[in-house]
Amino acid sequence: MRFLAFCRKFNNLLNKPIASVLAKRNMACSRYEYVKSYEQDDSILPNVWIVIRIDGKKFHKFSKIHDFEKPNDENALNLMNAAAIAVMEEFRDIVLAYGQSDEYSFVFRKETQAFKRRSAKLLTYVTSLFSTNYVMQWPQWMKDRKLNYAPCFDGRVVLYPSDENLRDYLSWRQADVHVNNLYNTAFWKLVLDKGLSNQQAEERLRGTFSADKNELLFQEFGINYNNMPAMYRKGTILMRKRLELQSDVETQQKTRQVIVPLHEDLISSKFWKTHTELLGKYTPGPYKTTAELPRLLTNQLEQQFEKQAIIS
Repeated sequence: MRFLAFCRKFNNLLNKPIASVLAKRNMACSRYEYVKSYEQDDSILPNVWIVIRIDGKKFHKFSKIHDFEKPNDENALNLMNAAAIAVMEEFRDIVLAYGQSDEYSFVFRKETQAFKRRSAKLLTYVTSLFSTNYVMQWPQWMKDRKLNYAPCFDGRVVLYPSDENLRDYLSWRQADVHVNNLYNTAFWKLVLDKGLSNQQAEERLRGTFSADKNELLFQEFGINYNNMPAMYRKGTILMRKRLELQSDVETQQKTRQVIVPLHEDLISSKFWKTHTELLGKYTPGPYKTTAELPRLLTNQLEQQFEKQAIIS
């Protein structure tokens, strides 16, 4: 009995300093943790489409310093697409992304619980992830052009309660592509081919309509605007699709999920009828093409094969 009493006293002596330290720590935490009350609740409403749009900051200067081709630089646009694909690979709840020029919009499904739907968390993660991938993948797409300084992108979160609102938003962004690209194509043709100054080209195009610019391109430069690359005229749509690949084993087909770049008309109803998974129960549909796979797609497949080889 005496031995047991001694053990209890000894154990109390050992635990007392520890308990004292823990108590002081708890007191310190409770003293200062009131500052957490200043954090505002930025949880996003449930059951709404979440769109995060990022835009390049002072990208006109950035593109000039880095000698982007005018009016469109295919490699620079695909660099934007590659950075956006990296964001979609991280966030499986992004059902669609749409990009043009120096901007990209990421559409999260209504039910997403990513970061507990905290607006600031989603915005900062998407913007920083896009920015870092833009820098990291620069050498792969821009070849020998040196990155003189890091680009900057800002971002915003916009909520759309209905499917119609979301479609109208994406239609607005694609209509913006057409207006800007038609003007820029005519403008730079006048400057680069006709030798007009920037001011002279602006004066020449001032007050003109789309039909006037189309006529100018055709009559003076022999360009049918509708025959220009669809990526320039319609922007880039990124979607998850199932791609059938020919297997080396007994010539069987293997299905891989990939993020596919499309250059289609978002405004028409045909697009939404073709890709019904976007507004319904989200299950990536099949990707069917008879053309050569785009580089953005082959790069993804190579990365998937490399990861698979490392795991195995």
